[in-house]
Amino acid sequence: MALLLQLRTVSGLRGKADRIAKAAFRGLSFYTRVLENCEDEARFDETFRWPVASSIDGNEILEIQVFNYSKVFSNRLIGTFRMVLQKVVEEGQVEVMDTLIDDNNSAIQTSISIEIRYQALDGTVGAWNDKEFLETPSVHSEGDGRYPLETDSLLSGHRQGSDISPGKSNQQSAERSFRRAGKGVFSAMKLGKMRPTKDDHRKQDEPAVLEAEDLDRKAMRQGGGLEPDTISLASVTAVTTNVSNKRSKPDIKMEPSAGRPMDYQVSITIIEARQLVGLNMDPVVCVEVGEEKKYTSMKESTNCPYYNEYFVFDFHVPPDVMFDKIIKLSVIHSKNLLRSGTLVGSFKMDVGTVYTQPEHQFYHKWAILSDPEDLTAGLKGYLKCDVAVVGKGDNIKTPHKANETDEDDIEGNLLLPDGVPPERQWARFYIKIYRAEGLPRMNTSIMANVKKALIGENKDLVDPYVQVVFAGQKGKTSIQKSSYEPLWNEQIVFTEMFPPLCKRIKIQIRDSDKVNDVAIGTHFIDLRKISNEGDKGFLPTFGPAWVNMYGSTRNYTLMDEHQELNEGLGEGVSFRARLLMSLAVEILDTSNPEINSSTEVQVEQATSIADNCTGKMEEFFLFGAFLEATMIDRKIGDKPINFEVTIGNYGNQIDGMTKPILRRKKEGGEGVEEESELLQNSSEDEGDEDGELVSVSSSQPVKPLVTDRNYFHLPYFETKPCIYIKSWWQDQRRRLYNANIMDKIADKLEEGLNDVQEMIKTEKPHPERRLRGVLEELSSGCLRFVTLADKDQHHSSRTRLDRERLKSCMRELENMGQQATTLRSQVKKNTVKDKLKLVQNFLQKLRFLADEPQHTIPDIFIWMMSNNKRIAYARVPSKDILYSIVDEEMGKDCAKVKTIFLKLPGKRGFGPAGWTVQAKMEMYLWLGLNKQRKDFLSGLPCGFEEKKTARGQNLPSFPPISLLYTKKQVFQLRAHMYQARSLFAADSSGLSDPFARVFFISQSQCTEVLNETLCPTWDQLLVFDNVELYGEAHEMRDDPPIIVIEIYDQDTVGKADFMGRTFAKPVVKMSDEHYCPPRFPPQLEYYQIYRGNSTAGDLLAAFELLQIGPGGKSDLPPIDGPTDMDRGPILPVPLGIRPVLSKYRVEILFWGLRDLKRVNLAQVDRPRVDIECAGKGVQSALIQNYKKNPNFSTLVKWFEVDLPENELLHPPLNIRVVDCRAFGRYTLVGSHAVSSLRKFIYRPPDKKAQHWNMTAKHLNGYLAMTNGAHRSRPTGEIVVNMEPEVPIKKMETMVKLEANSDAVVKVDVSEEEKEKKKKKKKGGGGEEAEEEEPDESMLDWWSKYFASIETMKEQLRQQEAAAAEAEEKEEMEIAEGSKGQAKNKEKSKAPKDDKKKKQQSAPELPEKKNKQKIDELKVFNKELETEFDNFEDWLHTFNLLRGKIGDNDDNATEEERIVGRFKGSMCVYKVPLPDDITKEAGYDPTFGMFQGIPSNDPINVLVRVYIVRATDLHPADINGKADPYIAIKLGKTDIKDKENYISKQLNPVFGKSFDIEATFPMESMLTVAVYDWDLVGTDDLIGETKIDLENRYYSKHRATCGVSQTYSIHGYNTWRDPMKPSQILSKLCKEGKVDGPHFGPGGRVKVANRVFTGPTEIEDENGQKKQTDEHLALTVLRHWEDIPRAGCKLVPEHVETRPLLNPDKPGIEQGRLEMWVDMFPMDMPAPGPATDISPRKPKKYELRVIVWNTDEVILEDDDYFTGEKSSDIFVRGWLKGQQEDKQDTDVHYHSLTGEGNFNWRYIFPFDYLMAEEKIVISKKESMFSWDETEYKIPARLTLQVWDADHFSADDFLGAIELDLNRFPRGAKTSKQCSLEMVTNEAELPMVSIFKQKRVKGWWPFVARDENDELEVTGKVEAELHLLTAEEAEKSPAGLARNEPDPLEKPNRPDTSFIWFLNPLKSIKYLICTRYKWLIIKIVLALLLLIMVALFLYSMPGYMVKKLLGA
Repeated sequence: MALLLQLRTVSGLRGKADRIAKAAFRGLSFYTRVLENCEDEARFDETFRWPVASSIDGNEILEIQVFNYSKVFSNRLIGTFRMVLQKVVEEGQVEVMDTLIDDNNSAIQTSISIEIRYQALDGTVGAWNDKEFLETPSVHSEGDGRYPLETDSLLSGHRQGSDISPGKSNQQSAERSFRRAGKGVFSAMKLGKMRPTKDDHRKQDEPAVLEAEDLDRKAMRQGGGLEPDTISLASVTAVTTNVSNKRSKPDIKMEPSAGRPMDYQVSITIIEARQLVGLNMDPVVCVEVGEEKKYTSMKESTNCPYYNEYFVFDFHVPPDVMFDKIIKLSVIHSKNLLRSGTLVGSFKMDVGTVYTQPEHQFYHKWAILSDPEDLTAGLKGYLKCDVAVVGKGDNIKTPHKANETDEDDIEGNLLLPDGVPPERQWARFYIKIYRAEGLPRMNTSIMANVKKALIGENKDLVDPYVQVVFAGQKGKTSIQKSSYEPLWNEQIVFTEMFPPLCKRIKIQIRDSDKVNDVAIGTHFIDLRKISNEGDKGFLPTFGPAWVNMYGSTRNYTLMDEHQELNEGLGEGVSFRARLLMSLAVEILDTSNPEINSSTEVQVEQATSIADNCTGKMEEFFLFGAFLEATMIDRKIGDKPINFEVTIGNYGNQIDGMTKPILRRKKEGGEGVEEESELLQNSSEDEGDEDGELVSVSSSQPVKPLVTDRNYFHLPYFETKPCIYIKSWWQDQRRRLYNANIMDKIADKLEEGLNDVQEMIKTEKPHPERRLRGVLEELSSGCLRFVTLADKDQHHSSRTRLDRERLKSCMRELENMGQQATTLRSQVKKNTVKDKLKLVQNFLQKLRFLADEPQHTIPDIFIWMMSNNKRIAYARVPSKDILYSIVDEEMGKDCAKVKTIFLKLPGKRGFGPAGWTVQAKMEMYLWLGLNKQRKDFLSGLPCGFEEKKTARGQNLPSFPPISLLYTKKQVFQLRAHMYQARSLFAADSSGLSDPFARVFFISQSQCTEVLNETLCPTWDQLLVFDNVELYGEAHEMRDDPPIIVIEIYDQDTVGKADFMGRTFAKPVVKMSDEHYCPPRFPPQLEYYQIYRGNSTAGDLLAAFELLQIGPGGKSDLPPIDGPTDMDRGPILPVPLGIRPVLSKYRVEILFWGLRDLKRVNLAQVDRPRVDIECAGKGVQSALIQNYKKNPNFSTLVKWFEVDLPENELLHPPLNIRVVDCRAFGRYTLVGSHAVSSLRKFIYRPPDKKAQHWNMTAKHLNGYLAMTNGAHRSRPTGEIVVNMEPEVPIKKMETMVKLEANSDAVVKVDVSEEEKEKKKKKKKGGGGEEAEEEEPDESMLDWWSKYFASIETMKEQLRQQEAAAAEAEEKEEMEIAEGSKGQAKNKEKSKAPKDDKKKKQQSAPELPEKKNKQKIDELKVFNKELETEFDNFEDWLHTFNLLRGKIGDNDDNATEEERIVGRFKGSMCVYKVPLPDDITKEAGYDPTFGMFQGIPSNDPINVLVRVYIVRATDLHPADINGKADPYIAIKLGKTDIKDKENYISKQLNPVFGKSFDIEATFPMESMLTVAVYDWDLVGTDDLIGETKIDLENRYYSKHRATCGVSQTYSIHGYNTWRDPMKPSQILSKLCKEGKVDGPHFGPGGRVKVANRVFTGPTEIEDENGQKKQTDEHLALTVLRHWEDIPRAGCKLVPEHVETRPLLNPDKPGIEQGRLEMWVDMFPMDMPAPGPATDISPRKPKKYELRVIVWNTDEVILEDDDYFTGEKSSDIFVRGWLKGQQEDKQDTDVHYHSLTGEGNFNWRYIFPFDYLMAEEKIVISKKESMFSWDETEYKIPARLTLQVWDADHFSADDFLGAIELDLNRFPRGAKTSKQCSLEMVTNEAELPMVSIFKQKRVKGWWPFVARDENDELEVTGKVEAELHLLTAEEAEKSPAGLARNEPDPLEKPNRPDTSFIWFLNPLKSIKYLICTRYKWLIIKIVLALLLLIMVALFLYSMPGYMVKKLLGA
């Protein structure tokens, strides 16, 4: 269904202007091209096509608007035409001529002429007026920007071209043409893309618009079409954007990247645990990653242990395996050698979750522990840890590790990814396994025969079961013996926290075997794809649906080399089986008592499901035609070759079927093949005309023909073999359709983004317009999806996942469409890059949504067979070739010719073997329902006859078995191979001998071989004559086949090595076209070369395909090469295509060579550097003795060379170093190719811009306003004012002048600074300075360091806040729609605001002064080099490479190939230069452009290296620690500071400085390494860092000695440099030829045209004030970057953080080192002594704790005598980390009220580091330790209350832990003391014992009750008194109640022996209360006894009496 509009003319226009029209229908609009300079009439003659999904309603409206087009302003509307489509719907075709109306709905005289057609669903088309439509002079039948699938390019405006044959189906008419702005010279095949080589196929009658800056490339033209927003830069993506709808794009990357092992490192720091549940425990943490376990040490009797232990796990596995590994952290109570301990709680997540975090890490986060054994229990505690996962080449930015004073907000820092709720619940995951089918044979035929002999029947040779692995747990179904179609109907139940932190469920069908079970196939379910966490989200759900499993080929061998494929690693090469399964999740209600609380995996029976629940069985039809098979690898041999196509097991003749299955033919028989004869009758009932259709799944074997040395081709000339297969699958096409729609939106978006990136890269104008166009397409695409997907709401067999996914996709896309519209309005020139990033996120999201988790039809495999063996394969996803009547839903390769490259299966496809093409196929594929089969041939190139089998002869829809082409065209292909660059180094010399081989159809040709280069300029034209192409001529023009170019390295012996490959599409000229602009001659373009998956250079070339007409070759355009060169048979690239050259001069600065390695075991002694560029070059002077002086004697040389005008086409410049040996021999040492000269090009300055004085004059006006007073200033000065009263830093006036802008000088006291002050007051880095009345003498370098780190963190926080704020602001702006406010207003406002700010800041000054400011330095959390651009401001370092590039895809091998470095620079400029440069004063012609370069003679330097500390070192010993020490190497000096190693520390503080004398250039590479000290054996290297001191020394940034913030001559901040600031300033001014410095009165200094002000006095150590200019000079130095021309940022006083690397583990950081380097030349005055940075010694303190009383302690015991509840209370206390020094009070026996009186004193001496707020403990770890280990532990006091028992163990009652730095103030009375003090710390006032010194009060003891709730179990009145060691000595105190200063004895009521003192009371108690019933019982018993006794006693006598005396 489609609506077509032909817009013919608009007439009656007024004036002369550029016109453009816009047509809109259903919210989708298209633009015409721009018609330039039209007067009265505009002839557009363009056709637009709207694909329509639902029928058009008669009331809908079509709207056309006509505009005057403007490049700069928005287009002006001329008039509008609206039409109701009622008539169109009725008649199908209408022609209209009507007038336009203006804004006020009144008619104007302009009229419009159009024709509209509507194609209804049945494909009927109103009768075209063919003649008329074809005769229109359609100017642009170009097919330039057409999308990969024209007809389905989403919403694309399709325009009718003039070359459509009338009778063809409408797919072809669906052409689309987008223009693009200028043409990219880079043909980026990014993401497997290429680009059509030509801009537009236009007829010559349209004027080409020239771009001013591109006059040399006449063919370039601006997108003359559409509103520039929508211009498609399609050419950026060569072959990909196809030109017509017959071909789809090839995939350029060859190698499957999955499955190849890589290096990973998981590092986990366990910091501490809190709130562990349990009483008085000894916790240990077990860290488990995958199978490996490591344990922390044990901490005794504490619920909040502090560990700070670091663990590292190294892995070398494929990424898939790595990311599925589980990280499990568990806390175990009291584990020791004898017992394993009990689990307190555990936490688990998979490695992938960590890897997807920003920076691949969780830092300082709290993991929630839960007990997997007990679901009903709540949380079991928190564990604070850092977890990071690093792959090779990832760098982790560690947040700065300085004093962590962050308040521990546990809830806010949980170890959970964003979006996961903190309260996770337990959930059951039910995975139901119903049945499987299509299993392969898993046993050998010998075994089969044995079985047959024994059992007598042929059983299926496989015993399958299913294994499911999730979150580290495994579950298995039962084994179904001998069954290819096993039925299980079982469910496996996992119990796991929800949402789980494990992303994938692995489902594997395995074959049970006596020896070992092997996987048959594996499938992963990604939980993110089957659930949605949003508000309207849904729990994970899946199926019931079939999943297809792929793996190795199906023939069984004992040792399957591709077994890994079955385990799910790498891309499967064959269908293995399909499994019917479903998944559901149920959140558990843990409060329910019946719940089974076990978390073991359970396997239960499940109810079976109906056959039809997965969809109705439908018959599918797959058709394929082989149009070409070339580039077949000759290794295969010349046996006949055939191709087999399979879908599932259908079509697989060798090993697909296991045995014929005659059951369910209708529902889905497996093996159609074998039993096809038997089935012929059964398909009668289909009543189909192809009742006898038998599948033909493979082509006939054909002997290959030789193409060249490497490749064969098959002779598929006029006959093209076909295959067709019928298969039966459940009809779930809808899933695939939706995925296709989204995929297409994504493809289009990706293509657009590539264009934009390309435009930015090649600096094309207006990338923002293109981006707007991309966003517009995206938003209309999204809306289109919503309408299409919406109509499919009610489909019978849809699963819950289908419904939920559809809803969420519709929501997401609708949302994305709106966001795209909003974004579009925000895209401005300056925001393009940021917005581009945001749009990239859309792309990822689309790709994620498009991936359908519930499979339907299996993928199609194409196998090349030789001699019945499978050789190579290709896999085509079934959705890509699935047919639909709706364009958008059709697969992107359906009914298209696709270029497919076959590759080797499995591991064989890795590495170089897999990079050679096994075969290149041109294939046409169509897959659809059998009943839709009528137009399955529609997309083939036209001009063929069908050849059918005998029985299908007269049946029209019977598929052909081959196609016979009757039409063929003859062409000549010209390949203009100009040059390549940055190729792969294939020889051991580090160079290659490259040649290119060009393949087209079945021909190939080579360029010549150029020796020893990575940047060959072949400059060669290859002509392919008599190229025969089959099909219609017009299709060839739009859609030529692709050209494959392979680059090889020629070897003297053996075969050439493959170096890379790229594709191109030629520009086609038909015989009836003229060879003239704009299409011809074609332009050279860059094509990206790929080698495997990695890029390997670029090829600069152009390709044209010229039709040889009836007149033969004489009609072809002549080849006019340049006349000045004769190269024999080799044709050079002709004029017009080769670039236009002009003369350039290249000046080379030769400085020196460094670090040259041996060549062939010989030392390099007399090296020389050869420079070559475009065939010209120059040699350096010879270095006579490399050992003595590696620098060159002649510094500057130059040569002249002709280079292309277009800088993008500049050839690379090659640097080679050769060693001159005796007898005139030369050896190549190494080489380097500078691939882009751009950064070395010098462009003479523009005269107009460079007038500083002019700009300065403008400024004065503003300055007068800002500075108020100084009006009368000589013109041309700019004042930079510094406030003298405050420390200098506070007010900086940044003066940034752009050469020709109206400069506004902002003078602002930065708000941040004020904030910072306030924050510091509240507490922050400068704290310690405040407590100890900050006295100069107290401050040391460390105070400065910690203050700076605070500042750094503060700045990071502010940056983040600022970024967030900016974003919000932007959102606001969009909302208000305030777009174009006048800029001028803002400018004039700025200075006034600043004035206000100044006034506000004034009152703050006095209070700033009274708080002393610590001077700070700058802490860089990276290397200094990255901050200052490697110090390559004039001296560059080029790495010299040698040796082959390794083939294992690692870039790390780059390091190993470096054989030395060349230092120098270059300058490229057009000659002649303007005069004024050479006329400048002091111009030295011998130095050319390199004026003012220092001499490179050897120079002696004192190097002072300061090592502050290292962080996060990689553990080197078994115990997970290291004993680090520093080793420094510079030239011959080698310092090993071995005796000062730091025991068992991964974060050692070194605090040392080392002085080394060195001579540059011989000794310029400083290596600082950290080694691990070992008692026995050699010391291991942990990591090292290298610093090039020479570049630092000579840099203009002055990196010799950092410039401090302030100048002082004594104290902790003494000036370190021997030169004073004023001397440095004078030197800089002299070197930079800057006028100044002129010191004036009143604290002012003038440099150039800047005036700086500042303080002028300095205090010496005696407090005397002296006059000085140093402060002023320092002010200038700190703003040196503002000085015009000569200015640049000077290196401040700093500490840099350098990563430590270990050559054995390339690319993975082994820790970081904080350090800095000072350098002082020896010929200057000597510097002072080194700054003392030795680590602060911890200060000795004594904490005295007096426990006065306890109250309300819970009563544990019952008294034996008196029965009263009582407790025998004592209190235990210790400082954290010193449990062994715990102290107990005496026991208060028999307390009846919980009151206890103690008056007991504990004394805890400890060492404390003020700055880090940590206690320092040194102790031996175990009896075997060699020496003491230093621990740093937070200062925490633990008090516990216990109940003493004589015989059994004491009972623990409660505890409290006080952090001595911040603990709640004690309550005044016992009554006020409550649980709040522990639980609600945030609200309460906190005190620090280090500030208060003495604190007394009541604190609660707490413990957990049975329900895990905290409860108060007692209260303690205590007094804490902190003294320094000296104070403690002066006023000693005794332990307990001892002398000196004894405490009085407590007054305890003596209740212990109460029964002794008060016997009556006790007796009463005993009788009345306790034993009352017992006594009564005893008395009764006694009475009874007496009675019985009496009875027995008197009985005999009585009887006698009775008897006798009766």
